[in-house]
Formats: sequence, structure tokens, C-alpha cells
Amino acid sequence: MSDPKLEIQMLHDRVMVRVSQEAGERRSTGGILIPATAQVAKRLTWGEVCGVGSHVRAVSLGDRVLFNAEEQFEVEVQGHAYLVMRERDLHAVANERPEHGTGLYL
Repeated sequence: MSDPKLEIQMLHDRVMVRVSQEAGERRSTGGILIPATAQVAKRLTWGEVCGVGSHVRAVSLGDRVLFNAEEQFEVEVQGHAYLVMRERDLHAVANERPEHGTGLYL
């Protein structure tokens, strides 16, 4: 008997984020390859919002968000890793709905 498919609904102010693949190795502006294991001080990570709770106000599904991945909870769903965090743990939101941004674009 196979397991039934269950829909995941985030509660309260929780956000589920899929970490971007670019979070691993990266290149400097000079072209030097920096491995994912390199020590950097408090590097923030970009991810895509895959689920939001009913009390989340500032982000929507599909938004790119900036957060500290080291302080979050990780969960695996159908072979994919996601992070679960509170909305207040997000540092920035990048979306196509310009309202009051910094003037910087990804």
C-alpha cells in the first residue's frame, strides 16, 4: 500500500523556503572560484518561498528572500530540502511588485 499524498499547510507566521542552487560554489568578480566550504563571516542566502502561513504579510509564494540559513530548521519533503522559519527571520524580499525597495535589482 502506497503512502497517501498529503498537502502541507504552513501555520501562523511560518515560511517554507527552498534554498537556491547558487548557494554553493560561487565566483568572485575577478573570476576566482570560491568553494561552498570556504569560511566567510555570516553569509546570507537567497531562497524561493514555497509556502506561507496565514499570518505572513510581507512575502508571497514565489518571492525570493534573503535569510541566514544556518539558524533555520531543515525539512525534507519528497527528496527536496526546505527550510522552515518565522517571517521575522527574513532580511529582504526580491519580487516583481515594486513598492518601497532599495533601488537595487537582482
